[in-house]
Amino acid sequence: MSATRTVTADPPAQSDGILARLGRSMAAHTRLVIGVWLIALVALGAAAPSVFTSLAGAGWQANGSESVQVRELAEQHFGGNSSAAVQVVVHSDSVPITDPSMQQTLAAATEIFSADPRFGEVVAPQTGMTISPDGHTGIMIAGANASTDEMVSAVDELGKELTALSTDTIEVYPTGASALWSDFNKANHEAMIKAEMMSWPVTLAIMVLAFGSLVAAGLPLLLTLAGLVASAGGLVILNEITPISVWAMNFAMMFALALGIDYALFLVARFREALRTDPDPRAAVAQTMDTAGKAVVLSGLTVLVSLSAVLIVPAPAVRTMAVGIMLAVIFVLAATLTLLPAVLGRIGAKVNGGSLPYAKRQQHRSPMFAAWASLLHKHPWPFGIGAVIVLIALVVPVFGLKVAMPSIAVVPEDAPVRQGYELVQQQFGDGAPGMLQIVTSADDAADTSRLAMSVDGVAMITPTQQAADGSDLVMLQAVPTVDPSDPAMETILADLRSQLPESALVGGAPAENLDLQQALDDYLPFVVVVILTLGFLLLLIALQAPLIALIGTLVSLLSTGAAFGIAKLIFQDGHGAGLLGFDPQGFLNGWGPVFFFAMIFAIAMDYTVFLLSSAKEHYERTGDPETAHIDGLAHSGRVIAAAAAVMVAVFFTFALADPLPPKEMGIILGVAVLLDAVLVRLVLLPVLLRLSGRAAWWAPAWLRRILPNISFSHG
Repeated sequence: MSATRTVTADPPAQSDGILARLGRSMAAHTRLVIGVWLIALVALGAAAPSVFTSLAGAGWQANGSESVQVRELAEQHFGGNSSAAVQVVVHSDSVPITDPSMQQTLAAATEIFSADPRFGEVVAPQTGMTISPDGHTGIMIAGANASTDEMVSAVDELGKELTALSTDTIEVYPTGASALWSDFNKANHEAMIKAEMMSWPVTLAIMVLAFGSLVAAGLPLLLTLAGLVASAGGLVILNEITPISVWAMNFAMMFALALGIDYALFLVARFREALRTDPDPRAAVAQTMDTAGKAVVLSGLTVLVSLSAVLIVPAPAVRTMAVGIMLAVIFVLAATLTLLPAVLGRIGAKVNGGSLPYAKRQQHRSPMFAAWASLLHKHPWPFGIGAVIVLIALVVPVFGLKVAMPSIAVVPEDAPVRQGYELVQQQFGDGAPGMLQIVTSADDAADTSRLAMSVDGVAMITPTQQAADGSDLVMLQAVPTVDPSDPAMETILADLRSQLPESALVGGAPAENLDLQQALDDYLPFVVVVILTLGFLLLLIALQAPLIALIGTLVSLLSTGAAFGIAKLIFQDGHGAGLLGFDPQGFLNGWGPVFFFAMIFAIAMDYTVFLLSSAKEHYERTGDPETAHIDGLAHSGRVIAAAAAVMVAVFFTFALADPLPPKEMGIILGVAVLLDAVLVRLVLLPVLLRLSGRAAWWAPAWLRRILPNISFSHG
């Protein structure tokens, strides 16, 4: 009986790891996997088109700060006359504000606001406060009767209707913080979409050159598209639970494209190599997932861990930007581990379809990168010292880096909010667009007004405004002598808060920006420590070797610092500003250090994982550190170079955007990837791997006992 039992199934499942078994399963149930993904994409895709109109437009605040308390008190007790209120600037060169035509325009604006429940009390221009000295400009204030996000949406919807009240002789501009974020988000959204559209053909061209096959090049793009659609729909659904910043989708789009291609590139390259040794597509998928799949999982976890550190910052917009990218990474990772193996198992050798002539000569072990690794192995010190000198020289400028929240200059010159802002400054003074609001008790009103007026940098204090609900609170407004983004504003705010009576709270839009900047500065060290610690622990668990895990973490920190050094030279000092088409603000936008640090470190660790996982695989097979060093780079070098080229192309397309924030983001991330791939992953890290030798892979016995057993070799 036993002689009739023959084995017809795949090799024994017990020799496979979890990811290998997952790969076999996906390849064996292709129709089911693709069907599930199609259903999911149709469901999420139905919500995706509304992503940019559904998501929140505000959230740039430090929760729990004094300025947020003032805004909440203004909304509760003063008819919504808070930092979120909408100001409408009405101006005419030919007629005064008292002219019937001007009054008719103001009445029309009042009617628009009165018909919308999101607006509270509407205050007409008042002599001595919101009517200019020459009488030709007035500011109407429409109180905020909704959340900051809803107020930005209100301006999105009513902005054109308000500006349409303009005539040949009368100009109408909605302005204020809500209008600023409305125009700011629109400009950045348009720039991001334009950059994304430009990056796709460039990315496809790089993929074709890297793979030499149209089919293989198209797979990463299809995978990324699935991740983008799923992310967009997922964010819309998540926004129904908690407000998600519209910036979350901007960053998610960029990261989904870059990381999706990275992960697919790594798996497809390994799959093509596996087919050379085993023509069975399911076996090739299993081998791919058991080796490259582990690196992709580790990379994805590293990105998620790095971004999760940003969640400790008490700023809704910053937190939800991190959430958006994390959601995109989760969908891209899920597609990479399920959909891609299913498709690869289905098409098998057809992955090489549409091959270019040179593609048939391609090997997974690149002769060019093998020769480069051998050169580094023979002469590690000159290359290592050279890379360190360059990186340290680029890190040095970081020590002079200044950060601040963006000024009005980041909004296009033709945006209504900027035109209204500049008109207010011309007619009322530099500080008029950024009045500071002071809420205090009625008993302290007189002292508060007197002391506020004595503070250097305060031009005027408005008369006290009694609370509309009869509570024992009053509001005063302090008009600064400087522009809201002037560095002196920080001193003015600090002096007001220290010199006014204890009951007085100081807020307003400039104060909210300064409080947010302070929160970002305060939390930056914690974010950095958390990211470095968790990144090291992940590498330690994966590589089972403390020295190489520490080296991998520290070199990622070095490349991150160098990227910020270049950011300081470009965006603060203005080097190359003319070529890039922007006017430097004299500082880096405030969210940059916290948010870009997490993003850059995540990308840097991405390449660290690709290189070191390949090196560890060869060390496990041979026990020879020289083979691990040379073959690790020979097998991963082409993939790292191609992935970096894609990321640089994606990020640098954002450098062509007109608004400064996406330009800043694109250049900083693009430079970071370029530095990391060229100087760190392809020079410094291989050199350190060579110099550390066998010690790189050593771990004490007690550590090996407590760590999970993870192997990057197959079989």
